[in-house]
Amino acid sequence: MGERGRLAGRAGIVTGASRGIGLGIARRLLDEGARLVVTATTQEAADRAAAALDAGDRVVALASDAARRADVAAAVQACRTAFGRLDLAVANAGIERPARLIDVTDADWDAVMDVDLRGPFLLTQECARVMGDGGRIVLVASTNAFAPEGGSFAYNVAKAGVVGLARAAAIELAPSGITVNAVGPGLVATDMTASVVSEASTSAWYLDRIPAGRFGRPGDVAGAVAFLVSDDAGWITGHHLVVDGGQTVGLDLPEPASEEQSVSIGGRS
Repeated sequence: MGERGRLAGRAGIVTGASRGIGLGIARRLLDEGARLVVTATTQEAADRAAAALDAGDRVVALASDAARRADVAAAVQACRTAFGRLDLAVANAGIERPARLIDVTDADWDAVMDVDLRGPFLLTQECARVMGDGGRIVLVASTNAFAPEGGSFAYNVAKAGVVGLARAAAIELAPSGITVNAVGPGLVATDMTASVVSEASTSAWYLDRIPAGRFGRPGDVAGAVAFLVSDDAGWITGHHLVVDGGQTVGLDLPEPASEEQSVSIGGRS
C-alpha cells in the first residue's frame, strides 16, 4: 500500500520492534502508509529492524529503554523532529521471567514490571501530552491478562495491569480525541516462544486447545493493531482486542461415542 494506505501521512512509534510481534506490527503499519520511529534496546538491533523493514526515510531507528522516561521522551521527540507530528504509538516492548509465585525474586519482579507495565505507562503518558485529536495508542497485553498461566506469575500480573492501564487511560484521554486500546495475543510463534512451539509434546498440548488449529503469527496481531490505529476504530477505546485463534473462548467438547457414554456437563445431559 505504501504512502497511499489508510495511515498515509501519519507518524508514530513502535517499541520493541526488532523482532517477532513488534517487527510484524511495524511492517504492517509501514505497508499502510505510516512513518515510524522503531525502537529496540540497542542501536544495533534497531538498525537491523530498519534494514529488514526497508522503508527508507519513512523509518527512524532508535535505541531506547522502554522503562526509562528519558528514553521514551526522546523517542517521542524523535518522531516529531523527523516527521513533524505524532499520531500513533504502539507499546510492544516486553520481557518474561518465568517463575511461580513462591519463586519470583525481587529482581525478576522489578524487571518485568519495569518493561511490561511501566513501559506502556510511560509511552502512554508522554504521547498523550503532545498528541492531538485523532491520536491512537495501542498497548500490547496478552491473554495472560485474564487467563493466567502457571509459572509466569510476574508476566500475568503485568499484563493484567496493561489492560487496566488501557481502560483507565481511555477514560481520561477520550475528551481529547485520543483512543487507548490493548491487543491480547495468544500463543504467537516467535523467537520468544520457540521453546514451546518447537517442542513436540508442548506444541501438541497447546494446539489441542486452539480451535483455529494453529499458532498465531506476528501478522495476525499486526492486523489488529493496524485496525485500532486507523480511522475505522475512531469510536473504539478502552477495549482489549483478543487475538488468540479462539483459545480463551471456551471448550469445544468432543461428541460422545454413544448414548451410554454421554455425561452431564455444565447442566447439559
